[in-house]
Amino acid sequence: MNEEPSLIRLARETGDQTPPQPVDLGLRVRELRRARDWTLEQAANHAGLARSTLSKIENGQMSPTYEALKKLALGLGISVPQLFTPPTDPHVNGRMAVTRSGEGQAHATTTYEHELLAGALTRKSMLPYRARIRARSFDEFDGWVRHDGEEFLYVLTGVVRLLTEFYAPVDLKRGDSAYYDASMGHNVISLSEDDATILWVTSLG
Repeated sequence: MNEEPSLIRLARETGDQTPPQPVDLGLRVRELRRARDWTLEQAANHAGLARSTLSKIENGQMSPTYEALKKLALGLGISVPQLFTPPTDPHVNGRMAVTRSGEGQAHATTTYEHELLAGALTRKSMLPYRARIRARSFDEFDGWVRHDGEEFLYVLTGVVRLLTEFYAPVDLKRGDSAYYDASMGHNVISLSEDDATILWVTSLG
């Protein structure tokens, strides 16, 4: 039985569903400026605005024109919509995980041998894992694999065949990659004499 969907379910975490709050433009601009460690004068120079204008925007004393917003966004290195869309978590948590070769969490099935990477991190937005492809034909699977999200596949060694329910089979060799909708039925088989290995990254959002 193919266990990839259960592997992905194990990695999913329930996130907060709090609706987004209206953005205080002045506060947002001030936070963006301070995140770059810029003074008012430095930020104004980057945006091509008068220091007094930027000060009034930050303090909610004026509503900037669209042209001023474009200059401000350009100076901050972001898009205009990003001025009104703060990150879901404004605090940088500095998370990082290093997985040494061979130290990932093993999860073997009859068709794949998975090595989960960054296993120490919870509430991930994506699931990275290295897989050894044992299967040599579609008949070895219990039907199509389907799950939520999108998936990226990168061939590390050997040659694989990506089978999908909507497209013709695609053969991929070392260095080739594919990105696809994971809710579409898909399976991967090895065409190599030895088991091929791939890097798989699955979105969990």
